Amino acid sequence: MVATTEIESRIRHQAAAVDASFPRNDAIAAKLAQAAELLAAQNADPFRIAAYRRAAEALQRLDHDLAEIDREGGRDALEAIPSVGRSIARAVAEMLHTGRWRYLERLRAATGPAELFGAIPGIGPKLARRLHDVLRVDTLEGLESAVHQGRLDAVRGIGRRRAASIRLALAEMLGRVRPRWPVNRQEPAIDLLLDVDREYRDKAASDVLPKLAPKRFNPTHEAWLPVLHARRGPWDFTALYSNTARAHELGRVKDWVVLYFHLSGKPEMQRTVVTEKRGALRGKRVVRGREAECRQRYGVAPSPGGGAASRRPSASMMPAKACAASRRRQSSRSR
Repeated sequence: MVATTEIESRIRHQAAAVDASFPRNDAIAAKLAQAAELLAAQNADPFRIAAYRRAAEALQRLDHDLAEIDREGGRDALEAIPSVGRSIARAVAEMLHTGRWRYLERLRAATGPAELFGAIPGIGPKLARRLHDVLRVDTLEGLESAVHQGRLDAVRGIGRRRAASIRLALAEMLGRVRPRWPVNRQEPAIDLLLDVDREYRDKAASDVLPKLAPKRFNPTHEAWLPVLHARRGPWDFTALYSNTARAHELGRVKDWVVLYFHLSGKPEMQRTVVTEKRGALRGKRVVRGREAECRQRYGVAPSPGGGAASRRPSASMMPAKACAASRRRQSSRSR
């Protein structure tokens, strides 16, 4: 049997120019994502739900065929895939060997579309059935696409306020689960993060990267999302445009770049790189959460007042309630 470390190395360093479309990987990732949806509808353990979602996303980004990984390295090689632990590797092996996943079949039997939509705050059993019947969707991603297309207007009992509530709830339920930051975490240097960001945007603009077909905001199932796998020293990187509800709402999908990175055998972490729209760093690429290091790299002094202005989140990055509260405080001070 080929050593697990050798297979893991092959997985991570496959040339990015090679077409990374593996239908079997996508099918298994879709089943893991569906299991997460059904568990969420049943109010299951949030950590378990998050584990299935992270694994589904990892398999979608994988640039090696799962069947080949299993054939060459068996269960140990499947477990070596980032975000895939022992129990999920067992599920992946079952799907590869039998074409079935009995656990998902049991979840499906217990949860239909009406029950799934009924897990959304503010949606009762009758409205959940109506959503399914009128919109002809049976997944949370399908419902989210319908919401963003304005199709909720066709559903009796849903006004503007309830539509906005459903939209926010879906964004929270389907939003990417952020990885848990390890204690004493080590991250790549700012220069490395910005260099991978530059390489990704250059190659995406030149249309030389393989593309994924994301489930969210993609009703035609088009493969449009470029993906880059890169290595810098001991660090493995995956870069993608941000396919989040907020990025779509603000028209920043092809500006916000999400970088996933990890050291061999260590948990995966992430940062988002954006073009700053305000303050001393305006117009420059900035790593969110590491703005001070970006200022130092660009030789930019902090904003007057000790940098408080630069640390204050912009309105576009604040939740609606926080944004409204901020406006009220500013108004009261002006009076």
